[in-house]
Amino acid sequence: EVQLQASGGGLVQAGDSLKLSCAAAGLVFHNHAIGWFRQAPGKGREAISSIRNWNQNTYYADSVKGRFSISSDNAKNTVYLQMNSLKPEDTAVYYCATGPLAYVRWDSEEAYDYWGQGTLVTVSS
Repeated sequence: EVQLQASGGGLVQAGDSLKLSCAAAGLVFHNHAIGWFRQAPGKGREAISSIRNWNQNTYYADSVKGRFSISSDNAKNTVYLQMNSLKPEDTAVYYCATGPLAYVRWDSEEAYDYWGQGTLVTVSS
């Protein structure tokens, strides 16, 4: 059974940094792409970043490009999302996800079959 556990959320001020972690189990980690999504209050889920663990190719939404950085540690089966220069509009529940088609359309929810429970990030102004 594939399991993903996101952690690292919290309350920070605008301009601060935060690092999220996504620990994966039950899959051949190196063969998968892992994505990060977020859902702000009253809004739909937004794809923000993804990484292909076999070649470390990364992808970012325009809304976070230049501020967020995704990385993975294959030895720890963990993907990280380093978030810098946080803004109040980054406030959301952040989810990590994976699936066999995640490498095809990194920004489509439909490509992901397995989701973590989410971790809340709140950025105050």
